[in-house]
Amino acid sequence: MRYRLAWQSFFLVFLVGYMLVWILLPTKTYKNSWTPKMQKKLNSTYFREQGVNLLLLSFPPMLVAAVGCVYLHLHKKSSSAGSSKRSHLSMKRPAMVAAPLGIVNAVELAFAAMFVLLMIWSLANYLYVSFGHLHMHTPGEKVWQAKFRSVSLRLGYIGHACWAFLFFPVTRGSSLLPLIGLTSDSSIKYHIWLGHLSSLLFTLHSVGFIIYWWTMTDQMYLMLEWSSTYLSNFAGVMAFALLLAIWATSFDRVRRKMFEVFFYTHHLYSIYIFFYMFHVGVAYLCMILPGIFLFLIDRYLRFLQSRGSASLHSARLLPNGAMELTFAKNPELSYNTTSTLFVRVPSICKLQWHPFTVISNSNMEKDKLSVAIKPYGGWTQKLYKHLSTPLDHLQVSTEGPYEPASSHFLSHESLVMISGGSGITPFISIIREIIHKSTAEESGTKVPRVLLVTAFKNTADLAMLDLLLPLSETSVDLSKLELQIEAYITQEHERPVGDDKNQIEIKLFRPNPSDSPISAVLGKNSWLWLGAIISSSFLMFLLLLGLVTRYHIYPVEKRGDNYHYSYKLLWDMFLACASIFVATSAIFIFQKRNVSAEGNQIKNIELQTPTMSPSSWLTPSDRELESLPQQSLVQSTKVQYGARPDLKRILFDCKGSDVGVLVCGPKSMRHEVARICASGLAKNLHFESMSFDW
Repeated sequence: MRYRLAWQSFFLVFLVGYMLVWILLPTKTYKNSWTPKMQKKLNSTYFREQGVNLLLLSFPPMLVAAVGCVYLHLHKKSSSAGSSKRSHLSMKRPAMVAAPLGIVNAVELAFAAMFVLLMIWSLANYLYVSFGHLHMHTPGEKVWQAKFRSVSLRLGYIGHACWAFLFFPVTRGSSLLPLIGLTSDSSIKYHIWLGHLSSLLFTLHSVGFIIYWWTMTDQMYLMLEWSSTYLSNFAGVMAFALLLAIWATSFDRVRRKMFEVFFYTHHLYSIYIFFYMFHVGVAYLCMILPGIFLFLIDRYLRFLQSRGSASLHSARLLPNGAMELTFAKNPELSYNTTSTLFVRVPSICKLQWHPFTVISNSNMEKDKLSVAIKPYGGWTQKLYKHLSTPLDHLQVSTEGPYEPASSHFLSHESLVMISGGSGITPFISIIREIIHKSTAEESGTKVPRVLLVTAFKNTADLAMLDLLLPLSETSVDLSKLELQIEAYITQEHERPVGDDKNQIEIKLFRPNPSDSPISAVLGKNSWLWLGAIISSSFLMFLLLLGLVTRYHIYPVEKRGDNYHYSYKLLWDMFLACASIFVATSAIFIFQKRNVSAEGNQIKNIELQTPTMSPSSWLTPSDRELESLPQQSLVQSTKVQYGARPDLKRILFDCKGSDVGVLVCGPKSMRHEVARICASGLAKNLHFESMSFDW
């Protein structure tokens, strides 16, 4: 379509221009040619030293984020009108499978190589320029000592460049990630890579200055300096101390064994950013401003959405400790498969939010949204025990759902979905989507053949397969569905005899008048309204910053007086936060009226007595299944005990020219499947990994 061609042309021009700015940033051309010429027009009275960097480093990403929202809105409308097409990225085949990077495809490898080359280029040019104009900061300072100081300073510059991209992967509702086919959960590994790299560079920068001040110049007192005319060294010391705490608790082993320590320590980032800004100054603040600005918009929208309580309709408690929570949702809310919903239960913990896969299908279940929860960790175990007690209502807050930009799984000729444990949950949503497509009224609807290979530890985990079909009053037609299920029980050699713990409990909850159905935070046209928030808040920030600088800061400096440097940074922080607060609140309140009106139309559900029913997969031979679709799925299932799936045999035996291979589960399983697909021995395999665990 025309808008796609226009967008691709715009994005290509932007990418080339923005890369040119980053390439020239550390060179003499930028410092001695571009900056002086542009300063005459931009830095005179309204923006002072921030003008050039605001134009070249802050404005372009904000423009793309705003325009990208319009593109995503048009793309969503066209996708809803027809079937979504598969991405044409042919380089998604795994190119490297190795620790500590995990599974890396050719596109990621190419961009990572370019980013590393850019960092090396920047460091080399910074050092070339600085070594040509060495400044001795103390009497008797030697040349090598001045160079040591210069290297330490420029390492901080490179770490700051990494920080410019750090917040983009964790901005869940941003338009920048879907524009390139990413989601916040699939791109979290980029945040981890950038976080480790920037932390290493900042540590070298800080240790270098400690060595310089302590052993070379005997000026350790400078660490406590808070200058009124330039950067604050003390703020840098405080930021470095917070960084060490955040970095030390973010390693994989600590995060797994002591998640709460990682979780709460990581939230020191707000204090860290506060001191960090005082240390980098107003000019270099412009480099990281887009990432922080978009993150703050997203964070504030999430706060507004999570203030209310979601209407919990029912809970399905499986015998293995897993749960399906079903919420009421606005019928206008639609989402793709493999979406994610963040859940908070105040009665268990008021601060913790946990992400879970949405297993319902927005086309099949218009007014309900379901998530699957497996009992891993203390929080989920407490939730299961809480739901097992007599309850008629449970207060739950939600954020999301956050969806991938498109769902291209259905375009394959056949699908092989390989899962381990709770990794089956994203595949439940895909299978439900395939069921919906196979029963659609349109003639000629073609769906792929599906092979689901799943590995469980115990027989009780087979109850997870009961989630393949929703708790719905309407019958589901599976006659057009080609589905084969191979289940492997790895820690048991035969089906347990006389196991009566196979009951599934279904509990219905009485809705509270204050509860609301899950809705899009900004209504039906959420991308357009997000674009309006981004553009209006950033323009408001620029306008207010220009007015404050022109009529408050400039007159002081014009008189020859010193305007405290830290006050300029405080103005930047305050005006950015105020602009985001005003623009976001205004649009959210305007949209909330429409969302509330639609939510009030959802009828209350009468409370019923909890029901118990045997799991279809745990006792298929002991009773005649009442549900014909359930019986069909059970008959399509082959269970093997005391064995693990032979993944190489399974994948190489796949017939057809276009086989989509999806894997979600333990790291070892994902890496094994990735290596098989990367070997090139089977050209028909198209790999994709789905997991929060990178």
